[in-house]
Amino acid sequence: MGIVSIPVIAGLGTAQPPSALQGELWEGFFSRHFSGTTRALAQRIFANSGVTRRQAAVNPLLEDVSDWPTERRMRRYQVEALPLGKEAVGRALTAAGLGAGDIGLFIVCSCTGYATPGLDILLARDLGMAADTQRMFIGHMGCYAALPGLGAASDFVTARGRPALLLCAELTSLHIQPSSARVDTQQIVSHALFSDAAVAAVVVPGGPGYVLREVTAVTDTSTADHMTWDVTDAGFRMGLSPKVPQVLSRHVLGLVDDLLARHGVSRSEVDGWAVHPGGPRILNVVERELALPPQGLVASRATLDEHGNCSSPTVLLILDRLARSTPAARRVVMLAFGPGLTLYAALLDRQD
Repeated sequence: MGIVSIPVIAGLGTAQPPSALQGELWEGFFSRHFSGTTRALAQRIFANSGVTRRQAAVNPLLEDVSDWPTERRMRRYQVEALPLGKEAVGRALTAAGLGAGDIGLFIVCSCTGYATPGLDILLARDLGMAADTQRMFIGHMGCYAALPGLGAASDFVTARGRPALLLCAELTSLHIQPSSARVDTQQIVSHALFSDAAVAAVVVPGGPGYVLREVTAVTDTSTADHMTWDVTDAGFRMGLSPKVPQVLSRHVLGLVDDLLARHGVSRSEVDGWAVHPGGPRILNVVERELALPPQGLVASRATLDEHGNCSSPTVLLILDRLARSTPAARRVVMLAFGPGLTLYAALLDRQD
């Protein structure tokens, strides 16, 4: 029996398009996008979103895509996502001290755009990955996709002893719905929260970085209709039930405590919490159910404030923030939530 490789996140790389202030987005576009009594409700939701600044590859202040057909949005996705993904991957490889040719498995997570050949093929070509590099594309998992992506990368590294690369790239700005579309609170919330980003993570067999101890999940299929992402003729439309926080409150404590117990760790021994900021209510529920200290979700709230909800890259943005903090977080729990309704968790330990 060979030596089992320990999967370690050795490098992270982030890339984001230009920013816009939430207030500017409201005044310059969304205040006119919504009408009648809906406008007052939307203004309150935008003001209480926990977001000050967001990033957009296609900024509605400069270019209104809300009436574009899905085909045109998908063509634009390729144009915008490719350089953003290349930047994130390049930074992650540099941080890990590796070249593109060293990667054995390349995983791409994205639910905001589809094409074939996809980002996995085009980036592998442009970056000079080896012809025998294996690829995996994870689509339509939404906000939690980074964690099963890390799980797949971890399994590959453990089994093969070769580096793996994960890229999460989302362009939610391409999916603003037409002003003529049916407007409900769920739609307003998604327009107030979502943002664009790309984050890459290099996972290697051993060495310094964050050891990926375990990735685990729980899915409550009785609430499958609580979070949806439908392909329509006018882009992808988000469905987000206000009952999502209640479902999280039923499952998050058991998921986290079971994960920690398997590794002989208590919640008080975790000094880094990377919790996907699906919105302020989501963070409040997790903080309450896990009885976290007042500073426990500072990194998650700061990420929401500065970057909004970027879907799959967001937990990796938070991990990057925790890794760069002084001192860097030593033991990290990552939590992300999405359609299913699904909760994913991962336990990481930093080693030098």
